[in-house]
Amino acid sequence: MAASRATYALFGTKGSGSAAVEAALTLLGEPFRSVDAASWEPGPGRDELQRVNPLCQIPTLLLPDGSVLTESAAILIHLGLAHPASGLLPADAARRAQVLRGLVYVAANCYAAIGVIDYPERWCSDADEDTRKRIKAGSMERLHYLWEVFADTFSAQPFLTGERPGALDLLAAVVSKWSGSRKHLAASRPAFSALLTKIEGDPRVAPVFLRHWPPSA
Repeated sequence: MAASRATYALFGTKGSGSAAVEAALTLLGEPFRSVDAASWEPGPGRDELQRVNPLCQIPTLLLPDGSVLTESAAILIHLGLAHPASGLLPADAARRAQVLRGLVYVAANCYAAIGVIDYPERWCSDADEDTRKRIKAGSMERLHYLWEVFADTFSAQPFLTGERPGALDLLAAVVSKWSGSRKHLAASRPAFSALLTKIEGDPRVAPVFLRHWPPSA
């Protein structure tokens, strides 16, 4: 009897950054075990997550060899390199360099700003409510500007990664879901806003996006 195929384990929860990794694994056709886990939700999933990632951050991906991979951009880069024919990363070196730049840009700039918006108290100890509101407002303004710069810098051919949605498309479509970025971009960068809608509507990944962000009733 043949041995069962080793699979990935993806730690995440609905509406989180794990959606980008889930979409990537779906594009790859790779089986994975989904573990519902988040730092803000006590339970067995969080307990398991904390054992493999002390920061208890999602997404966290347990690789088939048992090693642990964290950080959304790093996970997507690894999957693209491990599956070079998948289209997650471009085959062309010059194009791939720009996609890697974009992935790190989103992680270092947009994701970082969202962390301040969600948890302003982490960045200003003993801040009163008014100070927290001001930190959040300033960080949101900064986040929206960062997305404008991204839209002006990274061109679509016809997608950000190339002929098909790939790693950069998935990360941009997910991270732009938060902190009012989509609404802002619809007004300030309508062409880029339409691209994000096109990415999440791709039939291969649309079920993932609909599961994480179901349409309002």
